Amino acid sequence: MTKEIWLNLPVRDVEVSQAFFSAIGFTLKPEQSAPGERACFLVGKTVVMLFAESIFKHVNGGLPMNDTQSTAQMLISFDAESRAEIDELAHKVKQSGGHVFSEPAENQGWMYGFAFADPDGHRWNGLYMDFSKLNT
Repeated sequence: MTKEIWLNLPVRDVEVSQAFFSAIGFTLKPEQSAPGERACFLVGKTVVMLFAESIFKHVNGGLPMNDTQSTAQMLISFDAESRAEIDELAHKVKQSGGHVFSEPAENQGWMYGFAFADPDGHRWNGLYMDFSKLNT
């Protein structure tokens, strides 16, 4: 039935967001991107569409967008291959204009991760999960 999941997010400046997500290692899909309108990225098996705010407002039926500086609607989580990848990604986020609000750390004895906000304030959570330690 479902082939892909697409996350659609509003952004103030498509080029700034495209540069940020490219710099941290997300895979740009140029064939589905359009300068000033949208940038499309593949994150694992999930498609993330970044729409200019004016276009997003039209696409979502005209509802107002939440203020990402004072509210959080969701936390987008993704997995990593290793603890080193989490550390490297946290460094790239800081260098590329994102805000790490939870530094890389171990959680519950089997997860290692960090959380950040992209330039538009959308919240992301990168995790390395060592399932061999899950029930120990």
